[in-house]
Amino acid sequence: MVDTAQRSNSKKPARTPVTTPAATPPVAPGVDTGPVMIAGEAGAPRLDIESLHRRLLGTWADVRLRARELTAQPELQRIEGQSMAEHRERVLGQLRILADNGHVHRAFPAHLGGADDHGGNIAGFEELVTADPSLQIKAGVQWGLFGAAVLHLGTKTHHDAYLPGIMSMQVPGVFAMTETGHGSDVAAIGTTATYDPATQEFVIDTPFRAAWKDYLGNAAKDGIAAVLFAQLITAGVNHGVHAFWVPIRDESGDFLPGIGGEDDGLKGGLNGIDNGRLHFDGVRIPRENLLNRYGDVAEDGTYASPISSPGRRFFTMLGTLVQGRVSLDGAATQASAMALTIAITYGSQRRQFNAGSATDEEVILDYQRHQRRLLPRLATTYAHTFAHDEFLVKFDQVFSGQADTDADRQDLETLAAALKPLSTWHALDTLQEAREACGGAGFLAENRLVGLRADLDVFATFEGDNNVLLQLVAKRLLTDYSRKFASAGPGVLARYVVQQAAGRAYHGSGLRTLGQAVADFGSTARSVGHLRDTAVQRELLTDRVETMIAEIAVKLRSAGKLPPKEAAALFNANQNQLIEAARSHGELLQWEAFTRAVETTEDVGTKQVLTWLRDLFGLGLLEKHLAWYLIHGRMSAQRAQSVTAYIDRIITRLRPHALDLVDAFGYSQDHLRSAIASGAEQERQNEARDYYRTQRANGTAPRAEKSAARK
Repeated sequence: MVDTAQRSNSKKPARTPVTTPAATPPVAPGVDTGPVMIAGEAGAPRLDIESLHRRLLGTWADVRLRARELTAQPELQRIEGQSMAEHRERVLGQLRILADNGHVHRAFPAHLGGADDHGGNIAGFEELVTADPSLQIKAGVQWGLFGAAVLHLGTKTHHDAYLPGIMSMQVPGVFAMTETGHGSDVAAIGTTATYDPATQEFVIDTPFRAAWKDYLGNAAKDGIAAVLFAQLITAGVNHGVHAFWVPIRDESGDFLPGIGGEDDGLKGGLNGIDNGRLHFDGVRIPRENLLNRYGDVAEDGTYASPISSPGRRFFTMLGTLVQGRVSLDGAATQASAMALTIAITYGSQRRQFNAGSATDEEVILDYQRHQRRLLPRLATTYAHTFAHDEFLVKFDQVFSGQADTDADRQDLETLAAALKPLSTWHALDTLQEAREACGGAGFLAENRLVGLRADLDVFATFEGDNNVLLQLVAKRLLTDYSRKFASAGPGVLARYVVQQAAGRAYHGSGLRTLGQAVADFGSTARSVGHLRDTAVQRELLTDRVETMIAEIAVKLRSAGKLPPKEAAALFNANQNQLIEAARSHGELLQWEAFTRAVETTEDVGTKQVLTWLRDLFGLGLLEKHLAWYLIHGRMSAQRAQSVTAYIDRIITRLRPHALDLVDAFGYSQDHLRSAIASGAEQERQNEARDYYRTQRANGTAPRAEKSAARK
């Protein structure tokens, strides 16, 4: 096996002097973007790495730094190549270390030894991904799902009875929500909890195979109790999904009567977690085991809830568990940052081909294609980092009670549903590209990239399938859009229709494009200057979201008057556009967060480099959606050409700062544990260059065949 946990080296790898790129990217005629300055030259902007590092750590910087001290310890790190059984046992032991350390207790009540610090809890928890994603996710199951469900869905009686054992790991637990037949559609789960007033007990059943609880962390081996989600039925009425405390194993580790289960077995990743299935047959639990913050059953079977609407009650209960999506957004962003640190460090040292020199090979990060592969993803990772910190602040405000209205909770849920898909997809894309950018070395387990890619694969589908989450965002955007006209009179609606028609005539007829072409004629530089403007980027990105939602709203305007089947078919016919609109909304949120970070940066050199990086992210979004902007008449062909030309120019400007930008993430080799990011490649390159240099100097170098033939 490859024991990367025991061979870490905290030293920073040696830096390679930054050279000018092997080839300068082509610039459209007439574009004057200024000279390309090399880091260290007079007049070139300099990054304040330390202040940028603190900025990237975010609001809970000190918590993250303490967490990184913890994850730098070998006993908390993954050992590559362990068997599934060995990996599971190691991770279980690591959870006990975390419990003893108190690292995972910040969100719990102060009177039980916690700190009532919800934002800091998530910030520290996300850092565990650097040690081992299996550790992070299993800790999330224990304290972020199982424990949080008791905390947020139970009352003080439940807190005092159950949380101490959860916090200390005396009671490893299962968060039993997902079923084999229903994952994202929680409202339709099949497990039932039927109240029996004669015994004052709930009877738990999984009435068919698809209702088995599935993919549950701690279920296969370690869990001795579960927070189980089931349809609450009393007096013949189904009151929807509620949560129950259910013991599942005895002291010897055997299932209790009426409970059975299976091990999910080997997975594509995260094999340090004992995922499994559970099923229930007539299992009786006391009435008091209902976690009854949002719904309760009296001794006689009467149901009562402080929230009268079943739909609102359901979403309120699920909304209290949004922290899973928050933490996945942050952990995925950290994984992207780690991958880029490894790939850009290696790319700054690895040499290949000697196109620009008779003796020295080129550093591969000096090749334009290599820069194009990595630097736009670095810009996106910065955008995700800044957006995540704002997201985490919002989460903390809601859960601390500072801003805990229904509107605040809905905003938080929408934000979670918008950002988690983008960051998890980006992480998978970045890990794969970083792996390929490191060649065969990237495929070795010791360099972490393939392991991280496998472990994060499931991030795209758990805590909500990404496409389903974006559909929720789109529905919220449509709801907000419709509210503009909920009480509007005929005159307002008529004016809106006229404005929309005028807009379509202006953009769709080519008049806007013609105006751009006239303004840009003979000077692509004007196009570039226009697109560099913050207000213009904001306008273009916002316009895409608003236009897409408006178009979909028009297409769906008749849905409310149609029979259910036809309304569903109409919605389904527009589902792809809905998801794309939601995705663009998430991208806009990230761009806005990045822009706020740039605008509040005080150091001049750092602000300049971050502005270029923000522009690379913003113009990258325009380039990705260029067909839409051309089709909708938002951009002329000439201006569209300038987008790609200026992206290439920005990348050239950012190349000298690439290492500084990844160093600002602040990962040491104790966190990366990647041989190709340790400086070993630089040592190999130096050794090879010295060997050939010595041969040339003492005249022992063999002559090339071509030169020998000419003699």
